[in-house]
Amino acid sequence: MRVALAPYEFVIGDLESNLSQLERGLKAAQGRAELVCFGESFLQGFDGLNWDYAHDRELAVSADSPVMRRICDMTVRYGTDLLFGYIEEDRGDLYSSCALVQEGKILHNYRRISKGWKERFVTDPRYREGEETGNFSYRGQVFKIALCGDLWEAPERFCTQGVLLWPEYVNFSLAEWAEEEREYAEQAALAAERVLLVNSISRGLDSHGGAFDFFRGEVQQRACFDAQELLIVEI
Repeated sequence: MRVALAPYEFVIGDLESNLSQLERGLKAAQGRAELVCFGESFLQGFDGLNWDYAHDRELAVSADSPVMRRICDMTVRYGTDLLFGYIEEDRGDLYSSCALVQEGKILHNYRRISKGWKERFVTDPRYREGEETGNFSYRGQVFKIALCGDLWEAPERFCTQGVLLWPEYVNFSLAEWAEEEREYAEQAALAAERVLLVNSISRGLDSHGGAFDFFRGEVQQRACFDAQELLIVEI
């Protein structure tokens, strides 16, 4: 199986622009990979929430929304599956979530368990975390998902004999990446032998998206920073 990591740029709060980026990634991966993966909160853009509940609920997307239907249809159109981070709305509650869409249907939806995605001192209980961190089967292989700070706060909950997918958002400079890359590889090894990390580019900051294929705490492959090109990994 081939997995394409897409360290693409998002626009904060602009769903249409970010939907076009998802489609761009699916088109680029067509015939080259079975699955293309985007970063944490990619659909709305990390920092798209402003902690006003009415605004944030309007920006969030539910599993049965027209936006999700459009995304599901894209995977059918391009014959490629998709994993992406998004702000999810479910019965009035909001989550930082990650969905894997296979052949037009949501196969797996993971909700971040760590609290670092929100401003805890200004949000109410409707901004929630998930509870489950289990493995799931995809195309005959075992996978697990962790979002950003999950793997720093509770690496023991993400231990798996399968492949760990790690969508991130960190706004590191290139100098910071040079210092942090080794630590990220070592942290990943606490949970799984094989970990695929994808981090998005954000506009207007000294922030550099990237993608890494970690194996046993070492970097096997990396994407060129800021290239908005796919890193194809053989699983």
